[in-house]
Amino acid sequence: MTLTQPDLRAFTTLESEARSYCRSWPTVFDRAQGSRMYDEDGHEYLDFFAGAGALNYGHNNAVLKRALLDYLERDGVTHGLDMSTMAKRAFLELFQNTILGPRQLPYKVMFPGPTGTNAVESALKLARKVTGRETVVSFTNGFHGMSLGSLAVTGNAFKRAGAGVPLVHTTTMPFDNYLNGTTPDFLWFERLLEDHGSGLDQPAAVIVETVQGEGGINVASPQWLRALAELCRRQDMLLIVDDIQMGCGRTGAFFSFEESGITPDIVTVSKSISGYGLPMSLCLFRPELDVWEPGEHNGTFRGNNPAFVTAAAALGTYWADDELERQTAVHALTIEAVLRDIVAHHSGSAYRGRGMAWGLELDDHRHAGRAASRAFEHGLLVETAGARGEVVKLLPPLTITTDDLDDGLHIVQRAVDETA
Repeated sequence: MTLTQPDLRAFTTLESEARSYCRSWPTVFDRAQGSRMYDEDGHEYLDFFAGAGALNYGHNNAVLKRALLDYLERDGVTHGLDMSTMAKRAFLELFQNTILGPRQLPYKVMFPGPTGTNAVESALKLARKVTGRETVVSFTNGFHGMSLGSLAVTGNAFKRAGAGVPLVHTTTMPFDNYLNGTTPDFLWFERLLEDHGSGLDQPAAVIVETVQGEGGINVASPQWLRALAELCRRQDMLLIVDDIQMGCGRTGAFFSFEESGITPDIVTVSKSISGYGLPMSLCLFRPELDVWEPGEHNGTFRGNNPAFVTAAAALGTYWADDELERQTAVHALTIEAVLRDIVAHHSGSAYRGRGMAWGLELDDHRHAGRAASRAFEHGLLVETAGARGEVVKLLPPLTITTDDLDDGLHIVQRAVDETA
């Protein structure tokens, strides 16, 4: 692809230095549809980033767009705080009938604010309120958001350092296979819990991602998750599953924990729950945990009615049957086959993933960055993940066509080979 020099002056002179993704993809995007984005000069890019998992159904999905336009054209409520609206009622009823009910998940639904970190903050607050305890246990390489409570349970040193204040009332434990199988699961954790001289206060909760996205696509096994749930039950700790990036079908089933057969006490959901990239998040919890006082946790933008509309359209279109889940399983086999081939030709590399979330770890951590940059030059958007950016992270839309998936994977393979 031959690229002209984009005019980035407005961004480099007026926008904060905090900007990040635009540095990796130095062009000015104009429109997007399905699994493709287009810049202002008409160049086309396959999108294996999908809004960091916020666009599981692709850009400007036609069914969701139609529902949104119809709602706006009839002057449907746009901003409603937490007022009762027809859009919210439609979403709640469909979410119950399509998602929670069939899975026998007895959760109450809370709208804590527009972003994933809002959901995590509400989950942490609720766990502490219910138990009367302060400590929350998180895991190595976990990522849960950029506000202070979420940063406290995040592992990445660079992101934690940005807080500027001590991040307290949390303890970190090894994630699945962190010690390469040399130590039995939870040996250290359980020993600390049972030893009154360990210095570990009885935790209120444990928060975990079943697949660590920002941490490098680290996949927890079903056995490890079941053992964690059992440990939480024995030790009277609430189990919080952060399903913000890996929920809404990203790993196959609607919730990423379904494969393991566990039922978390609290679940956080965001990113693709609106289906259209509109800000929306949920905090789900067992009814007996609903001890909030009215207004005790609120926010101006927790009632994003346009997001309720597109969320309901996504549920009705993609979750009334198992077709999307089966398609994701087929696509997963395609992705794994290509990554297996890449790894066979690059010593020291490895791959891992579930569903439509995959990571290619390269022996030289700088190689991943070079490969991602070369992929952009060939018309593919991918990001890197992991503590040192050593993993090429693949998050294609769940609705991607087989041809687009094949084309994107070919670019990944080419980019890795050319930058080795």
